[in-house]
Amino acid sequence: MQVGTRGSSLAMVQTKNIITSLSKITDEKIDITVIKTTGDKIKDSQLYQMDVKGIFTKELDRAVLEEEVDFAVHSLKDLPSELDDELEIVAIPPRESPHDVLVSSYSWEDLPEGATLGTSSVRREAFCKYHQKNVDIQPIRGNIETRIKKVTSGEYQATLLAEAGLNRLGLTEHLRERFSLDYMTPAAGQGALAVVSRKDSSNKNILKDLNHKDSYNEIMAERKVLEELGVGCQWPLGVCARTQGDKLKLQAILLNREGELISKHDMTGSINQAESIGLEIARSIGEDC
Repeated sequence: MQVGTRGSSLAMVQTKNIITSLSKITDEKIDITVIKTTGDKIKDSQLYQMDVKGIFTKELDRAVLEEEVDFAVHSLKDLPSELDDELEIVAIPPRESPHDVLVSSYSWEDLPEGATLGTSSVRREAFCKYHQKNVDIQPIRGNIETRIKKVTSGEYQATLLAEAGLNRLGLTEHLRERFSLDYMTPAAGQGALAVVSRKDSSNKNILKDLNHKDSYNEIMAERKVLEELGVGCQWPLGVCARTQGDKLKLQAILLNREGELISKHDMTGSINQAESIGLEIARSIGEDC
């Protein structure tokens, strides 16, 4: 089998983890095909200024559709809420931490007024404003290692990252502070991976064995909110579902770019009703807009 992935160190680690898991299921040899995406090619623009759906996934999905690769591994939060009709998410492996974290020599509370904080996420920028952090927010691009280096070198005083990336890359020594899911609600799908194949793939049954039911239900609830609202990373929207036993709690918060609260809702229900919970939350947000 051939698996398609982006070429960043994080994408490669994630894909190799999937291959390791698959090696316990099948004896089939799996080779990696690195595919450069539009998002990888653009280095000088903030993500929310790029009006392109699937900026980090489109080329990978095209390779799956054209059968250049058998499946692709995506960071789930990069995946558009609507896939091509011939593709499907066949598995969501066990989810990593969905939390956002601070990388800085300062604690969040002690971050100096006017400190340069690097983020190219409209959501993280809006949450900084929501919490009235008087910092100088500047765009920051590059892979995780590059962004950490920009902080440790003093170019920036702080940056905000997904904890999952630090965990997967073994860079947790740079984690200064972990934010609660209430304080800084993450992007839908944060911390999760998606295994995407063609609907008619002969490898589907093998790939489906990678699926983790609780993670899958969390993601389906979160993605239902995005799908119903029709939003992506251009909106300051935090959405996070967590399972506890047979229950699923979904929380969502929508801000404007100035950090003002537009809508905030949460709901708990049966894990078997994940998408219905997502739909209910989305409709509640829609009524507030």
